[in-house]
Order: sequence, then structure tokens, then C-alpha cells
Amino acid sequence: MKISIIIPARNEAENIGSLLQSLQMFRKNGHELILVDGYSEDKTASIADPLVDKLIKTPASRALQMNVGAGEATGDVLWFLHADSIVPKQADRLIINAVTMKTFTWGRFDIRLSGRQYLFRLVEASMNLRSRLTGIATGDQGVFVSRGLFYKAGGFPEQCLMEDVALSKHLKKYQAPICLHEKLETSSRRWEQRGIIRTILLMWRLRLAYFLGVPVDKLALHYD
Repeated sequence: MKISIIIPARNEAENIGSLLQSLQMFRKNGHELILVDGYSEDKTASIADPLVDKLIKTPASRALQMNVGAGEATGDVLWFLHADSIVPKQADRLIINAVTMKTFTWGRFDIRLSGRQYLFRLVEASMNLRSRLTGIATGDQGVFVSRGLFYKAGGFPEQCLMEDVALSKHLKKYQAPICLHEKLETSSRRWEQRGIIRTILLMWRLRLAYFLGVPVDKLALHYD
């Protein structure tokens, strides 16, 4: 079984090299590595070029970038990663074991935030529990999905925010997500820059507003 690892990125020169280096073991195992660059203004593309199987450039839009990457992928399973992720060493084997013998399936990893403050442990625990209870996965949890189910669900809605939540809502109509307990680490820089409590409250407000039907373009004004 072949996995296509799809990474949307824009101006991620600081992080992209370490992530791609860590993923070389998966290329050696026969998996495919695709980076979709949103016309970065830094060295993201030049750093990535020798470390990926395919380097694609598109306008900067995470949903669009991931859909374009999926369209170029040749794997049986599509695995979407953020550029600031740190993945488990046996992630490919974990994914294959999870999806083997199932035609339409999807899932995600538990998340770990990179910050050392104890409050981050509470935040990540609540995020992982919420995901299990709701069947909704966010992009920083490393969503993986069989190619067939991805297209059956319509791919990522090309919206400026909450594209991961929207896809999850479509996917769980077919099957509940496989929730792997192994941790995928993601950067806590957003939380640290904005403040932990402030970010928690912001994300709660945005999520509630989204489920109440507020247009995502209006939500994006508050997110930025």
C-alpha cells in the first residue's frame, strides 16, 4: 500500500527542511512526498525541491493546495500534513495498519503541541477528546484518507477557513474516523504569539460561529 504525503506550504523556510528530512525514511519505504507551494516569497520551494517527489506551485489557499496535491498523487492513501509538523517515526506503518482491508476509511493522529507549558497539555488533551467525541479532525492532526473516500466526499471545500472541519463532516457520513493514539507534534507558535487563553477563546468563538452558519470569509477576518 502506497501513501502520498501532501504538504501545503507558504513561506515555511524555517520549518520545511526539518520536516522533509524526517520524511525521507517514508520515501525509502516506497511512499510519495508532494509539496504544494503557495508561491512562497522565501526559500521554501528551493529547500523542498531536492527532498520531494513532486513540487507543485499554486496560488496560496490551503484547501486549493491540498486538492491540487491530491490530484497529482499516485498513492492509495492521502496523508495531509502541515509544514510545522513532527511525525511519529513509524507513522506510515501505523496508517497502513489502520486502513488495511478497508476500501473507504480515514483517520488522524492525536496531537501534541510543542510548547512546554502545562496548559498546553490540557489544551491538546481537550482537542484530542473533542475529536473523538465529535468525529471531527483538524488539519494539524495529520488527516489521512483513502483516495476513493476522499473523492467520494468531494475533497476539501475550497474555502479560506475551516476546510478541515468541512471535510471531516463529509467524511464521517461514510465512516467514523480512526483515532490513532500516537502523537503528531505541531508548533505552538500561534498560541504563544497570541496568548494561550486568548487563542482558546478565539478558536471556540470561530468554531461555534461556523457551526451556526456564519460565512467563512467573515470568520477569516477575526482569525487573521
